[in-house]
Amino acid sequence: MIVVSDSTPIISFLKINHLDLLEQLFGSVQIPKGVFAELTENPRFQKETDIVKSSTFIEVVDDIDENYVSLLRRSTGLDLGESEAIYLSDNRKADLLLMDEVRGREVAARMGIKTMGTIGVLGLAYSDKLIS
Repeated sequence: MIVVSDSTPIISFLKINHLDLLEQLFGSVQIPKGVFAELTENPRFQKETDIVKSSTFIEVVDDIDENYVSLLRRSTGLDLGESEAIYLSDNRKADLLLMDEVRGREVAARMGIKTMGTIGVLGLAYSDKLIS
């Protein structure tokens, strides 16, 4: 199963100390370089940066078509991370895109990309009895 994530779901699971749920549910999660930058470049969140960098199930993908992403950003108003995550999902024919932002999910849906937000992932973890 190919799963791609935007930054918000990863941040949410970091905040509740359950980033491990993503690994338990999906095995591995791919993130584009823009999402990795969002997750690791703020010096105020060094602990979270260290967790992301040491998470072996998170695969950072830097093979991104900058022209595609630029066009997507201009035509939709999405930010870099969201646009790269949609590109990566489309390019890799991902089974699932983890994204919370409504506009990004709408764009992805119009492109035929299946999405799930943080609440959906928590529901899945609950139904799989990973949390109670």
